[in-house]
Amino acid sequence: MKRPTDAEVRRTYLHGPEGVRQAGHREYVGGLWDEVGRLQLRFLRGRGLRRDHRLLDVGCGPLRGGVHMIRYLDAERYTGVDKEPDLLRVGAEQELGATLMAVKRPVLLALADFEFDRLPAPPDIAWAHSLFTHLPMEHIRRCLAKLRPVMASGGVLYATFGECDEPKDNPPEPHDHRLFEYTSAEMGDAGRATGWRVEHLGKWGHPRGHRMLRAVPSPQSPVLSGRNRRRAAAPSLTTED
Repeated sequence: MKRPTDAEVRRTYLHGPEGVRQAGHREYVGGLWDEVGRLQLRFLRGRGLRRDHRLLDVGCGPLRGGVHMIRYLDAERYTGVDKEPDLLRVGAEQELGATLMAVKRPVLLALADFEFDRLPAPPDIAWAHSLFTHLPMEHIRRCLAKLRPVMASGGVLYATFGECDEPKDNPPEPHDHRLFEYTSAEMGDAGRATGWRVEHLGKWGHPRGHRMLRAVPSPQSPVLSGRNRRRAAAPSLTTED
């Protein structure tokens, strides 16, 4: 009997808390925990991430990359958001631990629909790893549109996506364990339609071949003014939707 592939096994996982219990939080978000976690920080540092930057990790899950980013960044500089409160909780409790939470004071927010107006401060860098690979285009555009107004002046977004040569019929609804693929032209169009200038960076060393894009706010789009930037709230784990 042919052994199922990793992708086939992941598609059997349930969604939400039941899926986390079924697969374990590390496997639920795709496994390769140490390899891909370290890769994320290495990429960002190579692109100029400083310890004093404010970093937004969109779809941070149980902090596969977040653990490394939080350790590197100064205190109160990391904000992670995810739609699954249970993943945030297990990341804080089992991956970070009470000591690192107390020292670094990250903000972890459960957001059901990209409510970025709840962020404690405008991010210098937004990071969306393995998020667009699980979303239909409508949701990607909504994420981009809601993120654009809250970025700090000079801010930049890096996001991974599954790339294909021709447009595909992706599932109509988000799916944590299915791969959604788009052409570079489709991603560029999504960015331009929501106020971003998109640069296709291509391969960046991901073991599953996910591609990288870089996006900066278009000049004609409004940037969150300095007077509207809120001071960082006391870092916490907030899990209400």
